[in-house]
Amino acid sequence: MSLTLAPGTAWTDILARVAAAAPEAVAADRLRNLYAGRWHDVGMPAPVRTPVDGTLLTCLCRVDTATAADAVRAASAAHRVWSGTPLRERKGRVAAAVEALAVHRDLLALSLAWEIGKPWRLACADVDRALDGVRWYLEQIDRQTAGREPLPGPVSNIASWNYPMSVLVHAELVQLLAGNAVIAKTSSQGGAVCLTLAHALMVRAGLPVTLLSGSGEELSEALVRAPEIGAVAFVGGRSNGGKVAAALLDSDKRHLIEQEGLNAWGVWEFSRWDLLAGHLRKGFEYGKQRCTAYPRFVVQRHLFDAFLDVYLPVVKSVRFGHPLAVEAPGDPLPELDYGPLISAARADELRRKVQEAIRGGAVPLHRGSASAGRFLPGQDIGAYVAPTALLAPPGRSRLMHAEPFGPVDTIIVVDTEDELLSAMNAGDGALVASLAVDDEELGAKLAKDVQAFKVGINRPRSRGDRGETFGGRGASWKGAFVGGDLLVQAVTTGEPGERLYGNFPDYSSYPPEM
Repeated sequence: MSLTLAPGTAWTDILARVAAAAPEAVAADRLRNLYAGRWHDVGMPAPVRTPVDGTLLTCLCRVDTATAADAVRAASAAHRVWSGTPLRERKGRVAAAVEALAVHRDLLALSLAWEIGKPWRLACADVDRALDGVRWYLEQIDRQTAGREPLPGPVSNIASWNYPMSVLVHAELVQLLAGNAVIAKTSSQGGAVCLTLAHALMVRAGLPVTLLSGSGEELSEALVRAPEIGAVAFVGGRSNGGKVAAALLDSDKRHLIEQEGLNAWGVWEFSRWDLLAGHLRKGFEYGKQRCTAYPRFVVQRHLFDAFLDVYLPVVKSVRFGHPLAVEAPGDPLPELDYGPLISAARADELRRKVQEAIRGGAVPLHRGSASAGRFLPGQDIGAYVAPTALLAPPGRSRLMHAEPFGPVDTIIVVDTEDELLSAMNAGDGALVASLAVDDEELGAKLAKDVQAFKVGINRPRSRGDRGETFGGRGASWKGAFVGGDLLVQAVTTGEPGERLYGNFPDYSSYPPEM
């Protein structure tokens, strides 16, 4: 059946609603930058296209180094005032911002569907997790900040595009609760309209927030190295994360640098296949474009046939396509596992990695077709990649050692526990990992040698919400860990000589419960 765009979800309608909700932040053909408490028409316009169908959404205005430096100085002045604001008042303003965001929840989610291709359910979850998480911190912040002080300067946030609300806005609101002014840089790849609306609501609530667009490399001097900055919080890939870390080498500045890791699921002496099947399907959410996705499976050789009996039907049943396409007006928005990758260029790169691995000897177990997705008639589908599974990628291929950040799984067959652990640790540190094993005592023993911050036994692990901590081992994380009480500790100061949990040049320290 031919599909049609759900009524009221056209991008022109969404952008008009955003402009009506925040006219001070949105010009006719561009988004404004926010600093010194006001929205400014500054910067070089740069077009932003949606990965959903390649059409133009709006323009970002990319500021230069001098403008960013002015913004940092203004944020520093605002920080001095905000850090002295009583906690009760800070809580009231943050709570007001949360409720204003809740009023616009569906509009924020629709923006995410167009900007970064999130299916409706996942877009709503991104907004809801942000708001629910901050509500938890509102209840806990008195206890969490007792005996602690805000940082000496504002927190600079540089986050990737995939979770604008539940990662970036959530972190900013907690940082604000803890007494810090905040600066955020929009990703050039997506999420800027959602963030613009969110920050318009935040500044109306009286919060000292800054939102800038621009080149990360060009703005690094201001947003990372400037002496006024109290801490740098980065979420993204290892290449850019490494540049941020390098910029901080000669500094004792507080930092929280979350980088990608090759998260693996090991299968060893296991028989509860129905349990694993449910986890496999959920693992394809958002096309595995998230830092806690599991793109690597390491399977005991004598279990490989049973694993495939479960795995292949799951991968063949994954649903993807246009997140807002319906069969008839009035139908609910589609229940999809994922939409497009973040760009056609990223999709092309992933397809090249797959072909590279196959030419090097990987065995294709499943290669879906992008044409199998749910699309509007004639729409551009260049950013869509069908689910793919490869057996035994060669050691020299990029898929062997790095996260694909897309719906491509690699499977390694092993014979011994040492081989299992070696294959699971191929990425030099990870954020999460899991083991499918009948004997959970054996699973706990093996987990001790898996280089991941969190290891699940017969269950996946994730970033977590509310009180759950989050970090990484090896090259997947640098600086202070976050989540629960640790996020507040990371953006406040305690007793002299305090040693935070995290990975630092001279030590690594992990919380007892992960």
